[in-house]
Parts: sequence; C-alpha cells; structure tokens
Amino acid sequence: MSLLLLSPKCSALCLEVHPLPAINDAMHVDIVDLRQFYHSMLGRMAEQSIAVALSSLWARLPQERLVGIGYAVPFLDRFRADTERTFAFMPAGQGAVNWPVGEPSATALVFDEELPLPDASIDRVLMVHSLEFAENPRETLKEIWRVLAPGGRLVIVVPNRRGVWARMEHTPFGSGRPYSRGQLTALLRETNFTPGASAEALFFPPSKIRAVLKLRRSFERLGRIFWPAFSGVIVVEAQKRLYQGLPVAARASRRVFAPVLAPQGVPTARVAVQRKA
Repeated sequence: MSLLLLSPKCSALCLEVHPLPAINDAMHVDIVDLRQFYHSMLGRMAEQSIAVALSSLWARLPQERLVGIGYAVPFLDRFRADTERTFAFMPAGQGAVNWPVGEPSATALVFDEELPLPDASIDRVLMVHSLEFAENPRETLKEIWRVLAPGGRLVIVVPNRRGVWARMEHTPFGSGRPYSRGQLTALLRETNFTPGASAEALFFPPSKIRAVLKLRRSFERLGRIFWPAFSGVIVVEAQKRLYQGLPVAARASRRVFAPVLAPQGVPTARVAVQRKA
C-alpha cells in the first residue's frame, strides 16, 4: 500500500509515492475503526477511564503548545482549553479525520519519524494509539525529543502486555506491540527522556455486555488496589533531558517518485522516473 501525493518536482506529471510499513503485527488500526470504537459504549467507557489516569498526571500549563500523535482527539478535547494551540497529528498508515468538529481544522497527516515542526517548538506531546504501531519506536521518540522545547513533556498511553485488553482484537488496544512498564521506561531513557509519574487504566474487562460494563467503576476501583500490574493500558509521563547528546544518523527518505500517464501534448520521452535515495 502507498500514499500518493502530487509532487511538483517531476518534469512531467508524476506522483510522489510514500510506501507505508509492510503488513505486520504493528500495522496501524484504520481511522474508521478507531472512530467507531470511541463512538461505542465500550469505547466511551474506555475513554473515561484513560482520561482519569491522564488527569492524575496532567499538570496544567497555561498557554502551552500541545500536539496529539496517533488518535488522541478524544483526549485533546478535554485538555486543549488551557493551551495556546493544539494540533492532532495522525500517522499516514492510520488515516486522518477533521478535528475539531465545526472549527478550522487542526489535523495533519504525518510520518511519525518526520514531523512537520521546527526544533523545540512544542511544550507537550500526547501519544495515544501511536507508539505501539511505530515502525521504529526509537526513531519516533528521537523525533519527538527534537520538536519538544527544553523541559517539554511527553505523555504516552500504551497497551499493557500483561493486561487482558492487549489480547482482545475487538478493541484498538489489541493491535500493535504492547509494552511492560520496564520496557517503556528503558525505551524512554535510551531516547533521552527522564521517565516521571505513571498511572494505569482499563481494569474492567473489554466486554460488550451492558451488565458487565455497568460494573466498570467497581472494577476500576478494585483493580487499582488489587491488580494494578494487569491494567489494560500504562500511562507514563517523561521530560525531555538536555544534558546528554543524542547520536545523529542519516535516515533514508521514504519518498520515491513513480511515473504516471503524461498529459496530452507532452512527448512520452519527457516522462522521467525520479527516485530519491
């Protein structure tokens, strides 16, 4: 599968082709499936549970610049009131929807290793349905480190590999690569972040049965006391670390040019195949 974008760099009409990651266990969930899940009863309850965990870590920073990466819009709606501006960056492999509804769009379709932002331009990044689908998680986090301002904070929500939700494919948390708390902490330290506070969410079973979902609050309360290690998701906050340098390596571009039919009046010989390394 490829994402096709019109490119002005060809001598004749051509398309810029962005190959998407090969189909594997980390392939993005489609944007349609994500929207349907969060519009369902189970999805709304999952959103409420995760929002409670986020609120416990989310210190208010008035006039900050916030970016949500992945499918973070259910939570951006809750936290953007205090921000200077908020953007929703959605990966090309997932697809994008317009957000916020009824307002000028703040959505961008991006590659998570090549964010369209200058260095040190963002105060906080929220990753939801993102890191578990990253083709190269280390490169993704290094790119987030680049765009975060000094002292900037990253908040990550990932499926817990010990939890039941990571084993159920009827929710988005059952796709991609789940993490343990130790794995996530080690990955953050490798990419020059200092892990801080953490929380858990989704202690109730991912059932569609209404009688089970009505017991959600009881499951959440008891789960935080008796089985915190088996939560559905792990929420970790980390701060950009400045006193240690990161090695810089050249990254091959994903973009290649492929020919298409030349417009009428243009000799076929002028249609060139251009490729970027």
